[in-house]
Amino acid sequence: MTKRFHFDSPTEVYRADAAVVWCFDDRFTLAVEKFLKRTGIARADSVRVAGGAKSLASPNNESERTFVLDQLRLSRQLHATERVMLIAHRDCGTYGGLARFKGDADAETQYHAEELARAVEAIRAAFPEVTVACFFADFDGVWEIEVARSTAD
Repeated sequence: MTKRFHFDSPTEVYRADAAVVWCFDDRFTLAVEKFLKRTGIARADSVRVAGGAKSLASPNNESERTFVLDQLRLSRQLHATERVMLIAHRDCGTYGGLARFKGDADAETQYHAEELARAVEAIRAAFPEVTVACFFADFDGVWEIEVARSTAD
């Protein structure tokens, strides 16, 4: 084995400020990381899968939802996470991109808001005690999306 990089990483176990479920589309990495830092999220357990919250809202199969819920469960167990942040983004290829909406950014944003609401319900069903917040990353910023609690809550 050959050491290729030296870095002193902290060895102590941490408490996560949030578990963040988002897409692996690297176009948004810098913006989301800066957004998290600005909102006080110093320690995040990042769950990055194609489409992000799609795995919870409209998965191709149940194993996708199970995988993300298991990651959130582990974040809670290992890092006492009490907050989940869901971040969708503009032109997500997993959803067919902006082309799916024939270039209508408002229609795309509305669709993602509905998807995020479905994802919130999946999380609340599994972890009713956690706080969930939803966001939409565009090419010029990150927007909060309010998701109403269902009447069953």
